[in-house]
Amino acid sequence: MILNKRFYSRNARVVAKSLLGKILINKRERVGGIIVETEAYLGENDPASRAFIGKKNMNSVMWESPGTIFIYMVHSNWLINVVTGKKDEPEAVLIRAIEPTIGIKKMIRNRGKKDNLTNGPGKLTKALGINKRYNLQKIYDKNCNLNILDNKIKFKIGTSNRIGVRKDLNEDMRFFIIGNKYVSRSSSLHGRKG
Repeated sequence: MILNKRFYSRNARVVAKSLLGKILINKRERVGGIIVETEAYLGENDPASRAFIGKKNMNSVMWESPGTIFIYMVHSNWLINVVTGKKDEPEAVLIRAIEPTIGIKKMIRNRGKKDNLTNGPGKLTKALGINKRYNLQKIYDKNCNLNILDNKIKFKIGTSNRIGVRKDLNEDMRFFIIGNKYVSRSSSLHGRKG
């Protein structure tokens, strides 16, 4: 079942935790996997958020309604985020890593390598064929090729500071499945339990 708009209409921290264990799928490419790592980004008071600089063309998607896909490039890699909270109150969740489960051979072809297939935000978008074409689409829309599906599995959640940010908030905003080998930073596999 595709997660609905209401699922995303909550605080980014709550959504980031809730996305763990769910399935991200690209129906066009027939590839996907279990979300194992996320990061929450809050509004204009969050120094690590794209919204911190105020509303500009490059980040205006964050002010859209919850469930809107926000794709941007960092270091020549596309990153996938989903807008959360309320329209005009910019929050989003970055999907950092997935455990590949659907179309693994296709993902290997897309990446051009087998090792560390989807254990980072740029790696997973390349493996899943995600690029700028999905920006502004609604991830809960069944007509969108990118969807997140409900999934029921058991796991323990670890938390930490966000990765690769110069300034961070005092609370943990990164969430991951403890012990999963597809989490992007193996040194943090055990983290703090959240």
